[in-house]
Amino acid sequence: MKVVLMVAEKPSLAASIANILGSGKCSQRKGSNNACSVHEWKGTFQGESVLFKMTSVCGHVMTCNFTGKYNSWDQIDPVELFSCPIQKQEANPRLHMNSFLEREAKGCSYLVLWLDCDKEGENICFEVMNAVSRTIPNIYSKKVTFRAHFSAISDKDIMKAMASLGHPDENQSKSVDARQELDLRIGCAFTRFQTRFFQGKYGDLDSSLISYGPCQTPTLGFCVKRHDDIQTFKPENYWCLSLQTSNPSAHFEWKRKRIFKRDIAMLLLNQIKKIKEAKISKCVTKTEFRKRPQALNTVELMKAASVGFNLSPHATMQIAEKLYIQGYISYPRTETTAYPQNYDFSSTVRQLKEIPDYSAEADNILKNINSPRSGKDCGDHPPITPMKAGQRSSFDNDSWKIYDYVCRHFLGTISKDLKYSEVTTEIVVETETFVNTSKCLIDPGYTSAMNWMAFKNDESGAKFTEGQTVEINDIKISEHQTSPPDYLTESDLISLMEKHGIGTELLFPCISTIFPREIM
Repeated sequence: MKVVLMVAEKPSLAASIANILGSGKCSQRKGSNNACSVHEWKGTFQGESVLFKMTSVCGHVMTCNFTGKYNSWDQIDPVELFSCPIQKQEANPRLHMNSFLEREAKGCSYLVLWLDCDKEGENICFEVMNAVSRTIPNIYSKKVTFRAHFSAISDKDIMKAMASLGHPDENQSKSVDARQELDLRIGCAFTRFQTRFFQGKYGDLDSSLISYGPCQTPTLGFCVKRHDDIQTFKPENYWCLSLQTSNPSAHFEWKRKRIFKRDIAMLLLNQIKKIKEAKISKCVTKTEFRKRPQALNTVELMKAASVGFNLSPHATMQIAEKLYIQGYISYPRTETTAYPQNYDFSSTVRQLKEIPDYSAEADNILKNINSPRSGKDCGDHPPITPMKAGQRSSFDNDSWKIYDYVCRHFLGTISKDLKYSEVTTEIVVETETFVNTSKCLIDPGYTSAMNWMAFKNDESGAKFTEGQTVEINDIKISEHQTSPPDYLTESDLISLMEKHGIGTELLFPCISTIFPREIM
């Protein structure tokens, strides 16, 4: 009987996939490296009976580093690091991953790769293929090695991936090799140069290690620029007028907003402060909307978790990946904000209806599922969506927060836009115009699901009509001062990184690297 070796990216992922493909009837044993397990079951592959062996790696098998003498800070000029030889070496020698994979591959006829479906996963595919190349003949043949493509750990997705196996993409893998080499050469060369240059230059500077990273340094640059903007900010005084009516009572803001010269502000006030009544010059009611969100991608998830739950990008992605492996959500690393054309919204909403927290909202949405907003298909993975119902008691606190957000965001994307009325009223007093704006909710739309975004009515209670004469109770002047911008929040930083093209796969390690190194 032929043997098929299957390799996933993490031990927990291997267990989940094996349980699905083996219909829960797998045997299990510990691997020789004590880090990975091997799951076995019998089935059919390529039209013949086979024994399946499912195991995993623990992330990257290999990493790149300089050879021999080039690891010495004292003997090598940093400029040499741009052209010196580099070599591949085991990412974690203690795991003995290459020898483990080679041992498990003995006697196998086929290799099926279940690594994460992104560039890093594609690179690990080739690391695995290289590790077993001596024990599986013709490992680089398309008749021997296969690639599973999937975006969720559900029975449906895993079975579909197994039924439509493809092949690993060498170009994507090589792009990761190139990025790793650039990161190594640039990071090490500039880190060594900076550290040497600054040692002894400034007494209050800890120059034991001044690191540089192609992602880390520009990220830090955003923070430094904002700090400089705050430190160099010079506040300015400005003045505002405001008007209070009586019968009906309402507060009106100055249409000019503010003025930076006190004498002019006082002049304008003195011209109108004794006037006791005026006419409503304008009273306009219009219907406004707040758009429902687009489908959820990685960046938006990290920003929401940072603002709403005070979770770092690193912690957020750890939780999201755990939920993905457990089958609760789809693959959480994606830039796409457009649902697939054939996405079954009704099926997902019906699953969420089983959860008491969403049952009422899901029931309302099922009566009239709204078309989602058009988003961007980046060609990677579908947006992040719930994959199965989970009860609150099944999760720890932070895991529930992420799962709950994914579910509510999904429901929000297929709800209606929020709808409200806005009444703008203007009073002209001599040369000055004052404005009152009130808003009233008509339809909560998506905020029924995304309840933290609930609309707040700000009606004054006063009703006006155009041409109406109103009594002026008071016209005041107030002094204020311009304020500097706030320091960047983690959410702000994520937005800036995305805007400037620092890819999502680098977002959370860059931010999480800055804090432990006491750079910020």
